[in-house]
Amino acid sequence: MSQQGADVCLLDFAQESLNLIKSYPGSDKVKLVLADALDCPFKDNTFDIVFHQGLLEHFVTPRVLLQENYRILKNDGLLLVDVPQTLHLYTIFKKILYFLNLWFAGWERQFTIRSLSTLLRRCGFEPLYFYGDWSRPGIIYKLIREILIRLNIRLPMFPRYLGRLTTRFYNSQNLLRQKQLFLYTVLSIGIIARKI
Repeated sequence: MSQQGADVCLLDFAQESLNLIKSYPGSDKVKLVLADALDCPFKDNTFDIVFHQGLLEHFVTPRVLLQENYRILKNDGLLLVDVPQTLHLYTIFKKILYFLNLWFAGWERQFTIRSLSTLLRRCGFEPLYFYGDWSRPGIIYKLIREILIRLNIRLPMFPRYLGRLTTRFYNSQNLLRQKQLFLYTVLSIGIIARKI
């Protein structure tokens, strides 16, 4: 977005994350802010768009984060939120790994399109568009990778496999995107909502 001329601000609670961003091309055009997302150092009605992915699900009380998003968004501003979807193998594996004390990503909840829409409406947003995506690489690969790391065996984060079977699988996913069922098969769901 910054390369297209937008003023972009990236906020994170961890300096290590901000340092990682500095290694990307074009990061010099992005304002990096070390702060708490629940207490943003911005005036009311500052931004046209607020986006977070993999954040909301880690709050015991997600309304607090959404209220802060509402505060810093301009009137009619857009909020984009990505969260884990309830109806997915990821959720089942996560619950099993929680039970076995092997989960690697901290506490998190999951949502359905309906529950996320309801939460956003209660916080003053109007859902406009729903979207989702699958995990790439797949969740099974990621789980195997995490288990092997504990055994000091390291697999690459993104394997270099694009065989015929994988290509067919990705093509079938792209066809499914056109169906309502799509939103109940994906790992993560998202909503674009407008501040009202």
